[in-house]
Amino acid sequence: MTVLRTPGGLSLRFRPRALLVGVACALLAAGLGVLAVAGGDYPMSPADVLRTLTGGGTPAETFIIHELRLPRLVTALLVGAALGLAGAVFQALVRNPLGSPDLLGFTQGASTGALVVVVLGGSSLALSGAAVASGLATGLLVYALTWRNGVHGYRLVLVGIGVTAILTGVNGYLLTRAPLMDAARAVLWLTGSLDGRGWSEALPLLGVLGVLAPLVLLGCGPALRMLEMGDDTAAALGVPVRGLRLVLLGAAVLLVAFAAAAAGPVSFVALTAPHLARRLTRSPGPNLLPAMCVGATLLVGADLLAQRAFAEQQLPAGAVTGAIGGAYLVWLLAMERRAGRL
Repeated sequence: MTVLRTPGGLSLRFRPRALLVGVACALLAAGLGVLAVAGGDYPMSPADVLRTLTGGGTPAETFIIHELRLPRLVTALLVGAALGLAGAVFQALVRNPLGSPDLLGFTQGASTGALVVVVLGGSSLALSGAAVASGLATGLLVYALTWRNGVHGYRLVLVGIGVTAILTGVNGYLLTRAPLMDAARAVLWLTGSLDGRGWSEALPLLGVLGVLAPLVLLGCGPALRMLEMGDDTAAALGVPVRGLRLVLLGAAVLLVAFAAAAAGPVSFVALTAPHLARRLTRSPGPNLLPAMCVGATLLVGADLLAQRAFAEQQLPAGAVTGAIGGAYLVWLLAMERRAGRL
């Protein structure tokens, strides 16, 4: 760890390897993003993309990139970053490598609200709003069921798994009640898709991430690192454990809900990104900023693979992340069992 001291007496601590991993992932995400924007029915070279982004493209290229392809890329970056940060917070709070909104019920909660709108025949705007509202309601429900002299990790995991099972059944029932065309649209949304995403999906998530990311990274990050050592140790060091858990849980649920509203419940990014960030940085702790960068890179790469891997047939990005994340989960469980923790 490196400590920088300012003339005013303030000190800034950072790990050079973690910073290097974050910068490398950001550059990789940018490179993958240029390749993703360059492809499509109107192919361009990476040089054409860069020239257009700097204001030198033709009117046709400017329209295609700025109005059609760039919003999809920005949405992928923001959703991946939000899920990576939320996953790192959840895993630190529950002190469990399987702590993830996919497994704790928050993603399914957001899906329930969206499916209710589909069954009632609502608009896309109503679907996004319902996903956010339902995700927050699920967070409040899990917190209410978990709270007993404070929220503890294993209790949160167990309650979350139970809520996940209930909501999965509810979502299946809602799909059977929806008209055939609406059910097909809902299934695509439930898979997690970036197809057709515009600025109306990207900008609300940008605003939420712009507020919550500094709060979590700067306001709660150091205290979260102490919280990982245990509630008693953190309290002895002056950390307001209950208040910190509530703030972090609320921020993570908001990030997951708005990410689901923007692109659907993209699976396994929130689980995988913090693990990859920890392995790349070789550093203990939540690794919040590297997890954000890894999450953004994962989703942009998955979306690029979904667009190019099967010729003319595009896959939802969530199908790719689900396949990769599922394989990673099996490997993780095998490693945990080998280490005697399962």
